Amino acid sequence: MLSAIGLDAVQETAYQELVAHGAAGADTLASRFALPVRDVLLALQGLEQQGLVSRCGSRPGHWVCAPPAVALGPLLAQHRHELECAELAAAKLAAEYRPEADTPAVHDLLEVVTGASAVSQRFSQLQLGAEREVCFLILTEPLAVAAEENSAETLAMSRGVNYRVVIGREMLSGQHLQPAELADSLGRGMEVRVADEVPTKLVIADGSLGMLPLDARPAEPAALVVRSSGLLVSLAALFESVWRHALPLSLSSGDKAVMAQEPGPDAVDLQILSLLLAGLTDVSVAKELDLGARTVQRRIKRLMDLSGATSRLHLGWYASEYGWLTRHGS
Repeated sequence: MLSAIGLDAVQETAYQELVAHGAAGADTLASRFALPVRDVLLALQGLEQQGLVSRCGSRPGHWVCAPPAVALGPLLAQHRHELECAELAAAKLAAEYRPEADTPAVHDLLEVVTGASAVSQRFSQLQLGAEREVCFLILTEPLAVAAEENSAETLAMSRGVNYRVVIGREMLSGQHLQPAELADSLGRGMEVRVADEVPTKLVIADGSLGMLPLDARPAEPAALVVRSSGLLVSLAALFESVWRHALPLSLSSGDKAVMAQEPGPDAVDLQILSLLLAGLTDVSVAKELDLGARTVQRRIKRLMDLSGATSRLHLGWYASEYGWLTRHGS
């Protein structure tokens, strides 16, 4: 953790050891770390230059740590100041970038990235820059970054970034997703759902930056990076639509991924739908089925929420398009 203030791995380990166990010699520390004495001595000298350790006057050859609250404070302040300066410089550069344009140019909103290395780098940057949420649509074939190589995901989630992921159903039975990987992701708090079909590979960070394949079968990996625009709004709506109709995965008591049962209308819902499609009013449907009018309206609202329909006409189209009535033998 102290690498953020400029300490390397040996320096951090040596300092923590002195904090925990008190004064020690370089040879003793080298023995504990299984490192050459010279490497440990160089690390201690570096810590000494930063005011984190000092030589023990009463015990020659031994080193003692400075109190962390006192010694680390100036280093933290220095790096905090450097970060603030970098943020100001970034803001200034952003303000100076194409200042003559009143509105963003097309090439400011869209960026074409080609090559496995470039795609992988931009993919990581998108996740590492997220502050709230990263949304994924995942196909069987990776764009340029294999799941086990996506270290940015782990780092982002450790900062509290929420991940919502939709995978294709075929991934559960294929070779592209290992059960252990899926269980690990769910265990770390990732929300995962399964859809019958995923239209494209897509990732969106904080609703302000997106990335998707440029070509379904490229000669080399290529991606389109989309910044805040009407196109990104449409891509976000696409994700939400797929997410809404996908089935959630969860961990069972044996730490195995389990898919929820497919939601859908029950027998009474289907009767209500059939009568509505036949042209009956809510009151007539309630009388026909010996139900309360509020019960009918509540069930209709549930069906609209389930389908994402914005009107009853839309609900009727959805029920027909997705085979609700046919599937249940009506």
